[in-house]
Amino acid sequence: MRIDIVSAEQQIFSGEASFAVFPGELGELGVFPRHAPLLALIKPGSIRLHVPGTEDVELIYVSGGILEVQPTLVTLLTDTAVRADDIDEAKALQAQKEARDKLKRREAGVDFAKAEAELAQAAAQLRAIKKLRRPATH
Repeated sequence: MRIDIVSAEQQIFSGEASFAVFPGELGELGVFPRHAPLLALIKPGSIRLHVPGTEDVELIYVSGGILEVQPTLVTLLTDTAVRADDIDEAKALQAQKEARDKLKRREAGVDFAKAEAELAQAAAQLRAIKKLRRPATH
């Protein structure tokens, strides 16, 4: 099946996959070719794309988005998408620390929803890095 992952900045992936796993709002969504049509919200996390004819798994971090599944085409629209091996671990750890500090302060003027979203995104990026470092599983 063809998979297109498009962020606000660029098309991060366009190609074939024999199987894909997306971080759905209500749990992971596994998609095989000829899947029933589906629309779903995606939360921040890692997408696993299994490249046909190989053992390779492409990991892509997304900040959330909207997934459309058709029998032969899967499209994900997201604000941010980064290949897992392009994520800067130090930057993600710093973002996580800053978001936690904002939430601890409980000061007036702190946007708690934004701080929680930043914390969720940093945690998802760090999980993507961790998945990249260990052997891939389905």
